[in-house]
Amino acid sequence: MSEHQPQLRPIFADVFRQLARNRPIPEINVSFYPYAGLHHTIRLRSGRIYVRISDIFRDAPLSVHRALAFILVSRLHRRPTPEIHDRTYRDYACTSRVLRLSDIARRQRGRKVITTARGQFYNLERMFQRINRRYFDNSLPKPTLTWSQRRTQRVLGHHDAVHDTIVISKTLDSRDLPEWFVEYIMFHEMLHIKHPARIINGRRYYHTKAFRQEEQRFPRYTEALDWLDYIAQQRRAPRACAA
Repeated sequence: MSEHQPQLRPIFADVFRQLARNRPIPEINVSFYPYAGLHHTIRLRSGRIYVRISDIFRDAPLSVHRALAFILVSRLHRRPTPEIHDRTYRDYACTSRVLRLSDIARRQRGRKVITTARGQFYNLERMFQRINRRYFDNSLPKPTLTWSQRRTQRVLGHHDAVHDTIVISKTLDSRDLPEWFVEYIMFHEMLHIKHPARIINGRRYYHTKAFRQEEQRFPRYTEALDWLDYIAQQRRAPRACAA
């Protein structure tokens, strides 16, 4: 449920005054909303502005709310955000406390779509067991394993530490892709279990030096990078349109 925050309206009104000069300031409604994570939105409806701010920002300083107002209003007007406001926002949003609250919100409010680990061509359960034995001495705890709901080419794999899940793109469940390449994607995501993200100066780093060094242990690592390039090129290739 939204919590209206009339004390934040003047901040957004002032930002509108600066970014949209010579235009009347619309009626603005600002509220906190229990998003599943750190998320904020701004909408223009029937001449009114509706702003929803993650309730994780309830205790944020006014300077941070002002920076967020610049980010959201700039987004609404399709203008770049001034660097000083972007930096102010990120310096707060990337603190350990806010990141921890974001993870808690995702865990409690978020919903992970789980399909099945058994694909038409490849079984993720068996693949995990095989890779765990071969490269990790069976030391990694098994998370929930699932193929993605849709075929995705931009993100081929994802490890979600909050929901303890590895999702592999359904695109890879194909006889056109060699099994060793699918194993590489799984191996990469399993490395995220062994090398969890580190917070350095308020920022999360997922691919640390140790992560990258161990990733190169995969026997066909160079070939795997070539396959990733090939898939990226396929994604960018123009497609014929139906008449």
